[in-house]
Amino acid sequence: MKSTVAPGVRLFTSCSRDSRYRGFILLLTFLIYTTYHLSRKPISIVKSELHRNCSTVIQPVELNITNNATWCDWAPFDRKNYETLFGVLDNCFLVAYAIGMFFSGIFGERLPLRYYLTAGMLMSGLFTSLFGLGFYWNIHSLWYYAFIQVMNGLVQTTGWPSVVACVGNWFGKGKRGFIMGVWNSHTSVGNILGSLIAGVFVSTAWGMSFIVPGLIIASTGILCFLFLVESQFLFIRETYTQCPFTKSDQKSGETKPQLQDSPHMDGAINGAIATESQEITEEQTEAISFCGALRIPGVMEFSFCLFFAKLVSYTFLYWLPLYISDVAAGDMSTLFDVGGILGGIMAGLVSDYTGGRATTCCVMLLAAAPMLFLYNYIGQRSLAITIVMLLLCGGLVNGPYALITTAVSADLGTHESLRGNSRALSTVTAIIDGTGSVGAALGPLLAGLISPTGWNNVFYMLISADILACLFLSRLVYKETQRWCGRAHQARG
Repeated sequence: MKSTVAPGVRLFTSCSRDSRYRGFILLLTFLIYTTYHLSRKPISIVKSELHRNCSTVIQPVELNITNNATWCDWAPFDRKNYETLFGVLDNCFLVAYAIGMFFSGIFGERLPLRYYLTAGMLMSGLFTSLFGLGFYWNIHSLWYYAFIQVMNGLVQTTGWPSVVACVGNWFGKGKRGFIMGVWNSHTSVGNILGSLIAGVFVSTAWGMSFIVPGLIIASTGILCFLFLVESQFLFIRETYTQCPFTKSDQKSGETKPQLQDSPHMDGAINGAIATESQEITEEQTEAISFCGALRIPGVMEFSFCLFFAKLVSYTFLYWLPLYISDVAAGDMSTLFDVGGILGGIMAGLVSDYTGGRATTCCVMLLAAAPMLFLYNYIGQRSLAITIVMLLLCGGLVNGPYALITTAVSADLGTHESLRGNSRALSTVTAIIDGTGSVGAALGPLLAGLISPTGWNNVFYMLISADILACLFLSRLVYKETQRWCGRAHQARG
């Protein structure tokens, strides 16, 4: 029987070199941002261990403590206002993240992305691990954990502007909702993995729930340093500089690069770079001001919409395991993120087909409001209902969030008034996600303040935020509806 090349190899070699490297960068940036979110998730899982229902825990005989209902809690979270203290920790991270996001894009544009991302990931690994080391060092100071959260929030801002800029440098204007929706699933994948990893250690030694994710993101930072190519232009330049022409070596028969044999080599290199990356070089010639980006039609509307959408999403991210209040709360909460993956992909597909980004977001957010109401009242009646409701809520809440931070940002970043400015894409992304991050900081804080009055009030707050997010999109939805009606009228005519 004649031997043939393996199908997988044929598939790989059938793709052009450019396509292979684009796929590699997409995969690497996916992995990078997955670890960013993976390292953020443990705090939401560990909350249930820092303050427990001690009446259900077997008390060691040697303690011999009487009338102490908080003997198994971790100070300072053994107080009656523990929910407020948890909200303080969440807010320390999220406020620092929101403030740092507006500045991170500025640094990212002026520093090599590979170094910037690597440094950010190594520092994130350090501060995430330091939080977990508080368990082994027996630290009970709220200030220690709050400081760690602030520093981690600041260094985590290195991630999103950098990966978006990197993907933008490789894929130019060819972004579509479906591709970006699939790629953006790194957020939910990171949350799921973070929950599962933290859940393995939370009941035995909760410190490891932070240390292991910290080591993972630091290790991925090393991979970033070794393999990330931050732009297609840089890759083409290095490739043609190192090996533009080849010549057979007379002694070994091998093919080696010959840089000096052609008098026209410089022209060939420059021509290849100009031909293959004309769009990229053009995009890097100008920059847009912060105020100029704010004047782009749709930036303000989507920014405030994301403010409320992220408020809902991050409240679930930080408080859902505590709300479920079950032994498997960490594992069950991952269903919300699974629904987020499906919702992001579906939002991208629908918006691609209809051409209505704002309408897609608005419809999903409107559907999310009653779904949150139902989840609060019937969501924990049975395992099957819990699974279905978490998937639906995750899809409807995180779908618009994913669409706005990816495809919508790409659309607005290539507005006709920008003349293909790649720096505008970074600036617009920073504005939209930075505004959303303010909402992400506010949501868990409000949940910490409201939850002592009852979880019903927390859900009413989330439902109100969903409705407000829709209102900010109303003008854009009206314009999209008018455009569809005009097309329908022309088709009938």
